[in-house]
Amino acid sequence: MATAVLEKLLTAEEFRRLPDDGHRKELKRGRVIPMNVPAPRHGEICVQTVYLLRRHLDDYPLGRVVCNDSGVVTERDPDTVRGSDVAFYSFKRVPPGPLPQGYLTVVPELVFEVRSPSDRWGQILAKVSEYLEAGVSVVCVLDQMTERCHVYRNDEESQVFPSDRELLLPDILPEFRVAVGRFFEGAKG
Repeated sequence: MATAVLEKLLTAEEFRRLPDDGHRKELKRGRVIPMNVPAPRHGEICVQTVYLLRRHLDDYPLGRVVCNDSGVVTERDPDTVRGSDVAFYSFKRVPPGPLPQGYLTVVPELVFEVRSPSDRWGQILAKVSEYLEAGVSVVCVLDQMTERCHVYRNDEESQVFPSDRELLLPDILPEFRVAVGRFFEGAKG
């Protein structure tokens, strides 16, 4: 007679308390999923995205930007925690001041994900869907191979912006307008 071994599913809080073993991971429906460490180009695009958003927020203090795979709880029971490349939380959702310890109880309004050469579109779209289902208003996928920005919203067709078009997000970031190519600019010497 075979005996079934029940795998203990982790909660978001248990996942957050796991010791840091130096490996990137996310929590998917209670199970720890290992992730590859991205190449430096991925990080450069993330930094440029943070820079462009922070510059805007210096003039229009509407909220805060987080990055570096900051955890976003997208599902509960069983829990899923995704590491967003860059996210924007308005002060309406998360008031000014120091962020609390642990994962936030709200999702960001805006998430940017950077698509690396090893990322498959099916996996990216599944993550986009999770964010939208959790209540994120807009998910932007910056595709470093094509230098395009794919914009997703619930119940709307996705939009694709080439590098020479401006990205506008008036419902989230009024007055924000950036040519998509700016997200892909490298260090200037």
